[in-house]
Amino acid sequence: MLKGIVIVESPAKAKTLETYLGRDYKVIASYGHIRDLVSKSGSVDTNDHYKMLWEANVRGKKQIKEISDNIKNSSNLFLATDPDREGEAISWHILEVLNEKKLLKNKNIKRVVFHEITKSAVQKAFESPKDLDNNLVDAYLARRVLDYLVGFSLSPVLWRKMPGARSAGRVQSVALRLIVERELEIQKFKPEEYWSIHGVFIAKNGNFKATLTHFDSVKLDKLSIKTEKDSMNIKESLKEKEYFINKIEKKSVKRNPYAPFTTSTLQQDAVRKLGFSSKKTMQITQKLYEGIPINGTMTGLITYMRTDSTSLSTEAIENARTHINSEYGEKYLPKHPRIYKTKTKNAQEAHEAIRPTSFERSPKIVKQYLSEDEFDLYDLIWKRTVSSQMESAIIDQVTVNISSTDEKAQFKIVGSTIAFDGFLKLYVESTDDDSTEQSEKLPTLTPDEIVALNNIDCIQHFTQPPARFNEASLVKKLEDLGIGRPSTYASIINVLQERKYVSLQKRTFFPETIGYLTVSFLRIFFAKYIRYDFTATLEEELDDISNGKLFWENVIDVFWKEFNTEILKSQELTISKVIDSVENDINDYIFKGTDAKRECPVCYEGKVNLKLGRYGAFLGCSRYPKCRYTQKLGEQLLGENTTSKMAPEVIVVGKYENESIFLKNGPYGYYFEWEKTKDAKDPQGKKPKRISIPKFVTEPSELTLDDAIALNQLPKTLGNGPNGTEDIVLMLGKFGPLLKMGSKSFKLEKNINFLKITLKEALDIIRMK
Repeated sequence: MLKGIVIVESPAKAKTLETYLGRDYKVIASYGHIRDLVSKSGSVDTNDHYKMLWEANVRGKKQIKEISDNIKNSSNLFLATDPDREGEAISWHILEVLNEKKLLKNKNIKRVVFHEITKSAVQKAFESPKDLDNNLVDAYLARRVLDYLVGFSLSPVLWRKMPGARSAGRVQSVALRLIVERELEIQKFKPEEYWSIHGVFIAKNGNFKATLTHFDSVKLDKLSIKTEKDSMNIKESLKEKEYFINKIEKKSVKRNPYAPFTTSTLQQDAVRKLGFSSKKTMQITQKLYEGIPINGTMTGLITYMRTDSTSLSTEAIENARTHINSEYGEKYLPKHPRIYKTKTKNAQEAHEAIRPTSFERSPKIVKQYLSEDEFDLYDLIWKRTVSSQMESAIIDQVTVNISSTDEKAQFKIVGSTIAFDGFLKLYVESTDDDSTEQSEKLPTLTPDEIVALNNIDCIQHFTQPPARFNEASLVKKLEDLGIGRPSTYASIINVLQERKYVSLQKRTFFPETIGYLTVSFLRIFFAKYIRYDFTATLEEELDDISNGKLFWENVIDVFWKEFNTEILKSQELTISKVIDSVENDINDYIFKGTDAKRECPVCYEGKVNLKLGRYGAFLGCSRYPKCRYTQKLGEQLLGENTTSKMAPEVIVVGKYENESIFLKNGPYGYYFEWEKTKDAKDPQGKKPKRISIPKFVTEPSELTLDDAIALNQLPKTLGNGPNGTEDIVLMLGKFGPLLKMGSKSFKLEKNINFLKITLKEALDIIRMK
């Protein structure tokens, strides 16, 4: 008989534990959750204490069988899943399934918890096992039910009332709101011009440059000098004055190190320093936590990576201090250990910060065992942790005030130098990477010294809109608001991109059209449920459930009663009501570039309105079907050559000889249609002229007005052939475009833009053939 069956989440973690526990234990990986709620309506019974209908996934069924087959070989079952809410839930699911199979009779079931996968930590956990934490399980169930009820109740409303929307989520929609509202703020922003004035002075010991801070005895703020004319007037006045050193102030500023990493601060720094997405960061830290093969032994290099704690164990602090003393010397070691307290709103994880499991395993030592990305992240974690226990940096600052002799004008310069680098010797926080600690050196100056104004620079500036969110700033904002948890940030960001609500361009988030519309719809009709304070309060209640302060069903009851009422009310919403409300809410985005009247640029009689079609929202003329103008949302200008993949059936490619030409998608594919010209083959003269677009054109929605005109001209005589007697004709054949010369045909290759082929190119092709 084995001493125990041990359950963990991943095969990598299983492999590491096997090396520590030996052959007397069988370690089995569950591969994450073995089951989840059935993905259909009705999986949570709101009339029967929120009874849940679970279903094992394909991998889960396989792992359940392996666990079931092996559990008979031992009387002890150890649940060694991760030390958080999700880990507790995985263990609970396994027990529930085994209990249903009646396999737990006479079994000793214990929960073992460790925050780092080292031999000593694992052995210590197995020496003092615990029981499953039912409060954490309840918190998981509450979260799962909430997410299910929001997703499976609100998403169908979106699908019906806002075509093109993919889904709604309790936290996902709030994160999307942050991105959209920031973008709307940027679009409404109107830059203001302002000027700064800088004087170059000649002193006894050298030159220096200072910034004007007072003029006419009035302190200047950022926007005081508004125009070039104002700056020039001030410049002329300043030229007439004489100057002296009015005041020199010296002080030393102590700069303290940063706390060790939490999940969110690691994600933020990894984005800024390494360019890693949150998802990539979590994938790499998972590997570093679960174990890397070093000299034939699986070794966990960092502590558990899902945490919002900044604290370190007493043992870790002592080991870090020992390393600092031996590696950098006494002057880099503070007299007392540094103790950090978590400042995050609603912090709930009772773990340590993310740190190396051993400070003896420096990045240099383990580099040979790691991939480039693994090394970069481990190096970041190691340096941040060690630096957090180092001495503060000392910055010497010198502030010099230069005054005019009439004391009506004043300049100022601040210089700083690093007197002692302290923790900066090892680590510079990412937000400071772009700034320079050591400014340009000041010459030696003395109070009352006369200085000469040598030159004046007037520099134009414009106020800047708020910055768009990147992954780092979005994670920080969510954390500051108390929305989401360390384990959820990466998945939230990932879902927003997968659902095409946002795109990431140059590491910056831009909302897509459907993102704007979804947020607008939710702000109008489900405002409470995407409020930042409401979502944060719900997170607090989930934390209270995990701490045993609230009963989970009571929390769900209060939420569901109000939420379900709003869902039922939404069934009465008409599409026209939705359109009118959304138009009013995000008018500036929807009708960007239009005039106040929103006149149709094709017929000049109708009004451009928001419309909802099978494939999503678009702009269209109010005179439809007489005028078939459509426009992609968010375009800067309406009018000719407007193409859009979002338009449901009709795209206006432009006007030719005073009539509009449309690109349409019918049952047999794409085609061009003329507004006024009739089909010559129609005896009654009622059908409009149409030209089918060949099947081999891969992106018909990107065709232009020029393409329509060129297709209309086929077959087209390009000119005389090589012998000067037969014409070369460009035409479309059954299998694609070709050149015809007499009885001979020459097929054109796919990479040739046949609509723009010239006579010279045609002759070259014929000669080659």
